[in-house]
Amino acid sequence: MQTERPQTQAPTVGVENETPTSDRTVNVPEPPAPGPVTAARPARRATKRGWKQTFDSLSNTQFRNFWFGMMVMMGAMQMQMMARGYLVYDLTNQNAAVLGLVNAATALPILVLALFGGALADRIERKRIVQLGQGGAAILAVFIAISISVGSITWYHLLGASIVHGSLMALLMPARQAMIPQLVGKEKLGNAMALNAAGMSLTTLMAPALAGGLYALIGPDGVYYVIGGMLVGAMLLTGLLPKSTAEPTGKRTTMLGDIKDGLSYIRRTRMVLVLLCLGLATTMLAMPFRFLLPVFVVDIYHKGPEAMGLLVSLMGLGTLIGSLFIAGLGRFHRGLLLIAGSFMTGIALLLVSIFPVYAIALGLMVLLGLGDAGRRALNQALVMEISEEQYRGRVWSVFMMNFGLMPLGVLPAALVAEYFGGQVAIGILAGLMLLVSAVVLITQKQLRQFQ
Repeated sequence: MQTERPQTQAPTVGVENETPTSDRTVNVPEPPAPGPVTAARPARRATKRGWKQTFDSLSNTQFRNFWFGMMVMMGAMQMQMMARGYLVYDLTNQNAAVLGLVNAATALPILVLALFGGALADRIERKRIVQLGQGGAAILAVFIAISISVGSITWYHLLGASIVHGSLMALLMPARQAMIPQLVGKEKLGNAMALNAAGMSLTTLMAPALAGGLYALIGPDGVYYVIGGMLVGAMLLTGLLPKSTAEPTGKRTTMLGDIKDGLSYIRRTRMVLVLLCLGLATTMLAMPFRFLLPVFVVDIYHKGPEAMGLLVSLMGLGTLIGSLFIAGLGRFHRGLLLIAGSFMTGIALLLVSIFPVYAIALGLMVLLGLGDAGRRALNQALVMEISEEQYRGRVWSVFMMNFGLMPLGVLPAALVAEYFGGQVAIGILAGLMLLVSAVVLITQKQLRQFQ
């Protein structure tokens, strides 16, 4: 009987979380047969939970280099946003309209070029696209720094730089995100995407404060020189990564043909389409609050800029905590948790609109950050996991268009806030967010059951 026993277990090799298999291997005589030993290993790996699993993807050297490169690059981008805002406001004698125009100028190229960026990511080597984008951003930062140093800078320079920066991001980000599954594989993709979101949240917390201190210490030109150096560093870290290309499709079409093929793939892949629509809807309903935050701070809470800084920091802290929680979660009802994150965001916004109290808002910012982490990190992970390899760049380019379409949500909310007040505007957005979440919960059985 002992000689036949390994044969009866052979079909269970590679099956995870199967307790009976592990129990049967205990009595196998020495030396153990290969089949039972390999069956036991996945079970031991599957027992790793919580904080031990949270940073699992960082044990992969390639992803670790990618992650640190992302931290450096996104830190540079956050510093640039802060420095550019201060500089524009100073150059225009505190003209808020010009400040808004320069900050919004990145949206149009993202909207126009994102689909082309996705097609490029599925056509040529992704690593090179990312490096070229990082190098172009470094050159742009150094150009602005030199213009400040020689005294020729105007807000038109910064407007143009904002447009070029948006164009580079539209081409760079689809390739960069599509690299992650190839670095870590599907098994760790959710963990890697959550760690990616956590890293971005960490840069949101730290980089603006660092930029503000450097701005006061070495001036705006010094900040831009530092930004240029950081982007060169990110480019070098990206150079350590292996080549990353999409799987060949067996046919070669034009760029527009690739875009059309990608859109057709999204349309016929229901789960991807649902996730992209949910991401677009929740982004357009949740993000306007960040732009209207000064209205709440000044007109409702009657506080100053330091109060706004604390609110933003607590929101970032909530996003960081939520992203780390998701990173350690593994495959546990991720579809339901995605929907729950949308509900949490809607509830937090509703409470902000109901209670015009700054002390209450401090706690609600953490809740809002937790909800944002749930819906964004999980949405991104599921989109990348479900999409076929040869379409991931194009799928992500459609996801990225959320940021280009964001003004469509901000402008109506701003108009409502102008005529009826910020609480009414955010209350309407909260109601719509809860309605969308409820519709998805009721109608999307496949998403509810997704592990």
